[in-house]
Amino acid sequence: MTPGKGRDRELPPLVVDYTGERLAGVDEVGRGPLVGSVVAAAVILDPTCPIPGLGDSKTLSARRRELLDGEIRAKALAFAVAEASPGEVDELNIFHATHLAMRRAIDALAPAAEYLLVDGNRLPGHHVPGQAVVKGDARHAAIAAASILAKVARDAQMLALDARHPDYGFARHKGYPTREHLAALERLGPLPEHRRSFGPVKRQLALF
Repeated sequence: MTPGKGRDRELPPLVVDYTGERLAGVDEVGRGPLVGSVVAAAVILDPTCPIPGLGDSKTLSARRRELLDGEIRAKALAFAVAEASPGEVDELNIFHATHLAMRRAIDALAPAAEYLLVDGNRLPGHHVPGQAVVKGDARHAAIAAASILAKVARDAQMLALDARHPDYGFARHKGYPTREHLAALERLGPLPEHRRSFGPVKRQLALF
């Protein structure tokens, strides 16, 4: 796979210690936002049915992500999307909540994965063996597919939240701490969906 070609040339070749067919790529979206769940996905691609154009979800247009999301769901051997709630983020911290969401996605795969490739530098503490892959969404198709499913799912959550609370601008900033979001937070106060342990939200809760 050669997604994000300009960046991939700088990455070393990925050596995978597994040669079977039930390899799951795992990735997450939503560690940085101030609001909403952290969403993870796990995908086992069908080696006999490749999907052209897979790449890091952040480098793709929203329309392209949505098209690939549908193709992944139609062609993958297995896929699952899971999340950890804002309350779980506050209770566990974002690092542990992210791994919880990943484990939930892995557990929901049918057939089950035999090996994991997880984007990042840490495995999520699951019993299935695997390896962590830094910049994995640009280095392996299964991780790229997981990043796309997670991104599309979380963006849909932000669009739904925007429909309920249009003054916050969630459709534009997707919950990240942009100037627009911080200004709305200061003006309108936190919503129940905001992560209360995150600094900007915590400061505003003290004022409202």
